[in-house]
Amino acid sequence: MRPPAWLWLPASGAVLLVVVPLLGLVAEVEPDRLPELLTTQASIDALLLSLRTASAATVVSLLLGTPLALLLARGRWPGQSLLRALVLVPLVLPPVVGGLALLFTFGRRGLIGQHLEAAGLSISFSTTAVVLAQSFVALPFLVLSLEGAVRGLGRRHEEVAATLGAGPWRRLTHVTLPLVAPGLVSGCVLAFARALGEFGATLTFAGSAQGRTRTLPLEIYLQRESDPDAAVALALVLVVLATVIVGTVYARTVRPEPAA
Repeated sequence: MRPPAWLWLPASGAVLLVVVPLLGLVAEVEPDRLPELLTTQASIDALLLSLRTASAATVVSLLLGTPLALLLARGRWPGQSLLRALVLVPLVLPPVVGGLALLFTFGRRGLIGQHLEAAGLSISFSTTAVVLAQSFVALPFLVLSLEGAVRGLGRRHEEVAATLGAGPWRRLTHVTLPLVAPGLVSGCVLAFARALGEFGATLTFAGSAQGRTRTLPLEIYLQRESDPDAAVALALVLVVLATVIVGTVYARTVRPEPAA
């Protein structure tokens, strides 16, 4: 069924709202200076660090978020709605507030950090802190995506597998997870993209040390003051990375409905 034609008007406004600012950014780029601006040691360090920490944060989100999403989608227990709301809080929380929360928890004098410090482990203002901050903001994206996929799957396939003698672990690994794989991949991609663009929580909790905690968004912010052209070039790299990653995976996982 075709949607009403008038929907194209607000939909066009939505597309313009997103695309026009990106075109404005591209228009500021000086193509002749791109190689020079993108190959400084600070830029390379920031890019490589961002890719490493965003990948690590995605793995953390996958390992912790997958069990949580499955329990939220299939479990029934008191306080389940409250737990879901708490897990999703980072979606609406200002990133700086998230960074402060992490600092007061894992900082040297924090709730847990003081005990880790006594044991010789220091997390704040380290690369580990970057991964932790990125995981904090990225985890809800994976949980939301996977929980929605599991709920949309229904229980019929699992019930059929159970009647054939499959236990809980076999049903999970041979039925549920393969069927929700597109949702899981989408969640990982969204988590990676969110981690890649994280700024406020990282700056507050991890600081900005070149090669150790200064990720690409932080480098862009610093370059904005000293070399705006370099900031624009690095911002373009971030936009291209996010567009390629999200576009590639969505092209593989989301298929348009066939025409009626």
